[in-house]
Amino acid sequence: MAKQYKIYLDVCCLNRPFDDWGQPRIRLEAEAVIAILDRCQIGDWLMVTSTALVSEISQTPETIRKQQVMDFLAAAKIETKVTLETIKRVGDLQELGFKSFDALHIACAEAAKVDALITTDDRLLRKATTHADRLDVRVQNPLTWIMETNTQLEGESE
Repeated sequence: MAKQYKIYLDVCCLNRPFDDWGQPRIRLEAEAVIAILDRCQIGDWLMVTSTALVSEISQTPETIRKQQVMDFLAAAKIETKVTLETIKRVGDLQELGFKSFDALHIACAEAAKVDALITTDDRLLRKATTHADRLDVRVQNPLTWIMETNTQLEGESE
């Protein structure tokens, strides 16, 4: 039986399917995000949401897009709440240079003990790579994540 990954998608990742598909990178990442969401929808993987995600998404100015992104969160089976411990961790992460919402998402993903925090944010990916030894979660691009997990699944089925 294949591993049931537990994942946390940040807001830029959840927004990717609604970005301009005219750029090859955006199209590929959007397709990867949709594939990830499909795996969560059918129960192969567990998607984690958080009060931090809901809070950030609620700031989206476009009403239709905000609702579409919120609809993606319906696939989440686990919700992690922001606690005092999470807030303390956010402070530690901000000292490393992470922006406030990025630090909050990392802290929530760590608290939920997910296998990966998935993001399309290059700045966050670079910072997370720089500080990988100080994070308790893997931070990955959706395209990289889907390619790596599919390769692992193929290896398990042989």
